[in-house]
Amino acid sequence: MTAPTPQDLVEHALETSRSTGCVVLVRNSSRANLRWANNTLTTNGVMHDVTVTVVAVHQRGKGTATGSVTASGASLEQVTHVVEAADAAAAAAGPAEDAADLVTGAAAEDWRELPVSTSIEVYSDFAPALGEAFGRATAEDRILYGFVDHDITTTYLGSSTGLRVRHVQPSGHYGCTGKPSDLSTSAWVGGATRDFTDVDALDMEAELVRRLGWAGNRVDLPAGRYDTVLPPTAVSDLMIYAYWTAGAREAHEGQTVFSRRGGGTRIGDRLSRHPVQIFSDPGYPGLGAAPFVSATQSNNLESVFDNGLPLGRTDWVKDGELTALLQTRHSAGLTEQPVTPYVDNLVVSVDGATGSTDDLVAGIDDGLLVTCLWYIREVDPQTLLLTGLTRDGVYRVEGGEVTGAVNNFRFNESPVALLDRFSEASATVPSFSREWGDYFPRTATPALRVPDFNMSTVSQAQ
Repeated sequence: MTAPTPQDLVEHALETSRSTGCVVLVRNSSRANLRWANNTLTTNGVMHDVTVTVVAVHQRGKGTATGSVTASGASLEQVTHVVEAADAAAAAAGPAEDAADLVTGAAAEDWRELPVSTSIEVYSDFAPALGEAFGRATAEDRILYGFVDHDITTTYLGSSTGLRVRHVQPSGHYGCTGKPSDLSTSAWVGGATRDFTDVDALDMEAELVRRLGWAGNRVDLPAGRYDTVLPPTAVSDLMIYAYWTAGAREAHEGQTVFSRRGGGTRIGDRLSRHPVQIFSDPGYPGLGAAPFVSATQSNNLESVFDNGLPLGRTDWVKDGELTALLQTRHSAGLTEQPVTPYVDNLVVSVDGATGSTDDLVAGIDDGLLVTCLWYIREVDPQTLLLTGLTRDGVYRVEGGEVTGAVNNFRFNESPVALLDRFSEASATVPSFSREWGDYFPRTATPALRVPDFNMSTVSQAQ
């Protein structure tokens, strides 16, 4: 028997549902990965997965209730079970505060197209170069550990209103840690890609060699505020967290850094003296994301009732001024602001900024260059004060040159405060968050020079 297509699964769910309204999301994902350790490939694999989300909507006298259930669902029988569970959940639920009419529409031109898949062939150029990098590392007493992952997810969204839309999302990322054979220090490089045609394993290894060379001289420094260069990967570590906490509902209720004292949100307030632009755009070159809302549950950032709403460019910060927060149709009614839903990418830029991370380093007389941040946690939502640790390379900069590696630190900083306090920025480039990139790989950010970055305590992490 021929397996049902994702479109078949959507139509079966809509026909099976006994709810007043229904939205169905089918995600067909294929993934290929390689992992290595001790200069040798250890595992590789290709996986395929189909998940189904059914959002059942029950309208009754006391209001509109929803039930949302997500499960594996490659067969019509499995989908039937998901529909029944969603219908039951909606029947038992109380009224939904974000209730709204489901989005209407028709079938998109590409609705009938098949899912797109990846394969191990995506690494046909990368893998041979990686083998050459292994040989170099072995010959020069280095050890490489790392992984690459490529995923293509095709999303099909159908609604009882007639809406049918489809989106293909390629996502890839790589990360490699290098150590000398005595394991005395480590360095990391990583990045995001859509298809690995722009990733060179030899360039990756060459950057690790450079950073391990810097670590040949070790200096211990105390905690304090340092003139610090944050590369694009560390800037994305911080700015993604700021984006995820920019929900309008919480801000309107006075719970976040984006809340205005006395009530309401800070939309319209200046966050930076610099010409900072922060925006999301589904059509941004190299960072393309779904051009419609695809929410599996309602929360502070998304509403299942908004599924299928078209998305375009949204300016969150324009010329240093906060211009929008993450708005569902429900929160927009509370804040009296336009509907600006969550978009699955983020771009940060500074008008007029040029050059690279190395160019910012060249301007520092006495300071630090950080590689990446990790174990990031929120300390104070009112200021968005975050804490976390540095990882895999903090370097001493003297006279515009890296002169050695230093110990790790715990930091305490607010990404919102940094938007005003940075002194220089580089050009914006595609970046990959070491902390959040597995969940949010589509970012482009500059490197930032912060003259007083708060390294609050010395960390014993190696």
